[in-house]
This record gives sequence, structure tokens and C-alpha cells, in this order.
Amino acid sequence: MSDQPAPADTARQKLGPRTADAVRAHAARARADVDRYAAVLEDIATNGLPSVEHCTPWEELREAQLARLAAQRPAVA
Repeated sequence: MSDQPAPADTARQKLGPRTADAVRAHAARARADVDRYAAVLEDIATNGLPSVEHCTPWEELREAQLARLAAQRPAVA
């Protein structure tokens, strides 16, 4: 993608200020996630893979994520 703004197109539907801000915030979060991922890959390329002793088993990561998701979900009566 280009850093240049899209050319003015009269066929486009303008977003409201709050919606545009929300889209920009989402883009910033996505950009930050990609930057973190790239940093991890660069670290692996530079230093190699971490030893097994310093890694978290995927089962623990899965359970932690499921617990986070369950905490965000409203309880059903």
C-alpha cells in the first residue's frame, strides 16, 4: 500500500468524523501488531530460535486465550 492519500473520488461515500477516527485507530492497532510480529521474526533471524525451556507450551497459550475470551463474553442467565 502507498503512503500517498487516495485521489479524490466523488463516488466514495464520506465517513463521519467518529467513524473515520475509529478506522484510523484500528489501522494504528493493526500496524502496531505487524510491527511486533516483524520484530519477533527479526530477532529469530538474528539470534535463532529460543530454547524449549524458554518457550510456553501452546496448550497453556490456548487456555489463557480461551479464558480471556470467556471473560469478555457476557454471562448467560
